[in-house]
Amino acid sequence: MSVPPQAFVNKNKKHFLGIPAPLGYVAGVGRGATGFTTRSDIGPARDANDVSDDRHAPPAAKRKKNEEEDDDEDLNDSNYDEFSGYSGSLFSKDPYDKDDAEADAIYESIDKRMDEKRKEYREKRLKEDLERYRQERPKIQQQFSDLKRELKMVSEDEWAAIPEVGDARNRKQRNPRAEKFTPLPDSVLSRNLGGESTSSLDPSSGLASMMPGVTTPGMLTPSGDLDLRKIGQARNTLMTVKLSQVSDSVTGQTVVDPKGYLTDLQSMIPTYGGDINDIKKARLLLKSVRETNPNHPPAWIASARLEEVTGKVQSARNLIMKGCEVNPSSEELWLEAARLQPPDTARAVIAHAARNLPHSVRVWVKAADLEQEPKAKRRVYRKALEHIPNSVRLWKAAVELENPEDARILLSRAVECCPTSVELWLALARLETYENARKVLNKARENIPTDRQIWVTAAKLEEAQGNSHMVEKIIDRAITSLSANGVEINREHWFKEAMEAEKSGAVNTCQAIIRSVISTGIEPEDQKHTWMEDAEACANEGAYECARAVYGYALSVFPSKKSIWLRAAYLEKQHGTRASLEALLQRAVAHCPKSEVLWLMGAKSKWLAGDVPAARGILSLAFQANPNSEEIWLAAVKLESENKEYDRARRLLAKARASAPTPRVMIKSAKLEWALNNCDVALKLLEEAIKVFADYAKLYMMKGEIEEQLSRDSEAHNTYSQGLKKCATCVPMWILLSRLEEKLKHVTKARSVLEKARLRNPKNPELWLESVRLERRAGCAEVAGGLLAKALQECPTAGRLWAEAIFMESRPQRKTKSVDALKKCEHDAHVLLAVSQLFWTERKLNKCREWFNRTVKIDPDLGDAWAYFYKFELLHGNEQQQEEVKNRCKAAEPHHGEHWCKVSKEIANWCFSTEQILLLVAKNLSVPT
Repeated sequence: MSVPPQAFVNKNKKHFLGIPAPLGYVAGVGRGATGFTTRSDIGPARDANDVSDDRHAPPAAKRKKNEEEDDDEDLNDSNYDEFSGYSGSLFSKDPYDKDDAEADAIYESIDKRMDEKRKEYREKRLKEDLERYRQERPKIQQQFSDLKRELKMVSEDEWAAIPEVGDARNRKQRNPRAEKFTPLPDSVLSRNLGGESTSSLDPSSGLASMMPGVTTPGMLTPSGDLDLRKIGQARNTLMTVKLSQVSDSVTGQTVVDPKGYLTDLQSMIPTYGGDINDIKKARLLLKSVRETNPNHPPAWIASARLEEVTGKVQSARNLIMKGCEVNPSSEELWLEAARLQPPDTARAVIAHAARNLPHSVRVWVKAADLEQEPKAKRRVYRKALEHIPNSVRLWKAAVELENPEDARILLSRAVECCPTSVELWLALARLETYENARKVLNKARENIPTDRQIWVTAAKLEEAQGNSHMVEKIIDRAITSLSANGVEINREHWFKEAMEAEKSGAVNTCQAIIRSVISTGIEPEDQKHTWMEDAEACANEGAYECARAVYGYALSVFPSKKSIWLRAAYLEKQHGTRASLEALLQRAVAHCPKSEVLWLMGAKSKWLAGDVPAARGILSLAFQANPNSEEIWLAAVKLESENKEYDRARRLLAKARASAPTPRVMIKSAKLEWALNNCDVALKLLEEAIKVFADYAKLYMMKGEIEEQLSRDSEAHNTYSQGLKKCATCVPMWILLSRLEEKLKHVTKARSVLEKARLRNPKNPELWLESVRLERRAGCAEVAGGLLAKALQECPTAGRLWAEAIFMESRPQRKTKSVDALKKCEHDAHVLLAVSQLFWTERKLNKCREWFNRTVKIDPDLGDAWAYFYKFELLHGNEQQQEEVKNRCKAAEPHHGEHWCKVSKEIANWCFSTEQILLLVAKNLSVPT
């Protein structure tokens, strides 16, 4: 831009004056002014279809002839790429033919294939990016998860100390004043609408005419008082008239119930909650299917059900009836039509269906179901049987509606029409007399020679008439006949038949079936194992007669097998009578006279029945068969001592010491004297026994306990120390020595004794538990916690340690500890007992009872569980529940448990029964807290 020379001469004159403005310059835009356009700039207004006026447009440049082609195809080198070519299509003007389409399809398939190859890598990369993103930017919930976990450590007092969240808003925002609306009385409305109102306007002025109803009365401004109550009554009258008009029609049928009008309106709302567009698409699709293939019944059924779902039941009925017209031989369509129609119309529809499909069983059954009266149902079934006489389903349905006499006549006809139906033959046999039933079953066997149920029914029939000798013959003939007719004798199926026979009360039939099929398909070397499994399976199913039959047959094959006799005896003991048990044991000792257990079971059964002489006789016979048997000697001693025949017991023990001097005989001798308060004699016997059996730990422990009872603590200490030199692995003796030291106020020595015991007996939970309890009794709770942690590391599956750990925790943490204990020792009775007590402390009584049952089921020998269970029922159960727990405990006869052994091993309670021990232990137990 050149500067004019005048600018140098006159400095006050601006240099840009006289120079044209730059392109796009708008005056004043720098100081915020905006330009505007006037009508003269854009020309006069014109219609959109008028020819444009180019007076104000810039002059058009000369266009080349092929300008349009140049715009479409820019073949300049700057627009060329080595990979993609020109940006435009080189062949855009050419026609698109089949070859081009095929080529595009091939390229598209190649692209798709390449994309699938890279898909796995792409998805993996996307997953990694997403994980990385979540690690870098975690959710707020994840950021505070560790703090949430720490909330379980908060105690109840800390929770209660947390202040309530206040409202930070001011009082006006917290308590907004609600707007008050006061209803106007009718008098105000009537005064304003009626002729009583006055106006300050001049009637002669024009303003008065602009406010109708103020001064001039008319249609909307009545001159008198307006009674709004009458308006409400008129509205109700008008509504009643409309409903009456709608409800009455020419035929007299009621369309609308005036009383339940609103309820009916609610029921008219479609129940379908989906998208209306989906309904339209489905309706259009099904319409297309119906039109293209009208003979396809599922299309009509689907269309009708769609309309039914959307609430258009009448449309559904019309569609399904049209489908029935098009496909009159479709059973499904007629049944669907009957379902959609109301009952009266449905009967007409199903009658039409029966005329079109007279051989359809389902149509006739539906027709009978639609009838209400039994007489009408019978008529329908008889009409159906005229058309379909060989339908078992129709015969069975018809027979069910008849009385026994008519049913027998009907079944006689039924078995003629359906001679291969076992159910009809058996039903007829049940309704006939004994002689006729035999004839019926014989005919049934002739018609169906391959069915076992007919033979079994025949055997039950003979047993019901008292012909037990015929049962075995019938079952044997059944096996022979079925095998001859090519039927496979399946043991499982026959065993099920035997169980069913037992449930129906046919015991002889059940046992005959077992004896006939028990050896089928079993190798001789597998017989005993298989038969024992069969007996257990039958007992588990509650079929005890079947189990007895299996054991009886097994004992006939293996009469000298003691294990089979024992299993049979236990079955009789649990589910039989005392007489059957004693009879079985008499047979058992005859075949196995050397089995001490069988002799002892027989003697105990007699003793429990109160027949002491018979028990002594059995034991004397046992002595003859098993001379110098320790078990029989001790059983005889127990029998005499339980019956308070102490002199006879002493003489028996003296003979036993002379003929069979065993450690147990010596222990029993010393215990008898100790119980009779002859402590010096007991000590003398124990000293003699220790000289002979120096490595038998129970001798030292009994001697030390007697000395402690006599307050000879130093002698007891020497006895325990001497015993531990001989029996260093006897854990109870180590515990007795530590408790003696604790009793003598030597806590440090007691602690050292237990540490030495743990070194000699590593990984022993009993020693660890005693150490923890010693520290707790000494008041060192923190030391006890540390010891318990070490104990759980060394013995992670010790249930007694976990049970102790649960109740050493504070109340809020016990539940978490119990979960950890159950993970480590899921089936440990001590852990289950601790969890039961935990539920007891939380007053969850039903759960507590459930866990007590689980505990005593897993370990019925744990006396502590029974005692706590009984204590719980005493406090929270009724008399029936208490008696049930007591009886179950007596049947289980527990012998172990810390609290249980404290009472049962007490020398003063040596003659206590299980029930007495249970009552005493439960009385001494404290309620868990």
